[in-house]
Amino acid sequence: MATPKKSTRARFAKPQTTRLWLMYPPKLIQKPVIWELTHKFNLVTNVRQASVTDEIGIVCLELEGAPEEVEAGMKWLKKLGVSVEPVELSAMES
Repeated sequence: MATPKKSTRARFAKPQTTRLWLMYPPKLIQKPVIWELTHKFNLVTNVRQASVTDEIGIVCLELEGAPEEVEAGMKWLKKLGVSVEPVELSAMES
């Protein structure tokens, strides 16, 4: 019998939207990190901007979900070795 992976409490919390800059090290460039993020956590993702080379991947990612899911997803990304920085909205809006 499969166990649910997404918490019931998180489904009813007021969602938040967070924009982040993600910087991938070379070892993670070929991995489907964003896909894994959406399957491990109850999050909706939106890639706003991306640049990927053999040496580095830089992605502006928008996360939407319950605050505890967003926080857990960010911690998971950092644990993988992805650099996670908040986006300054004034820079994105111009």
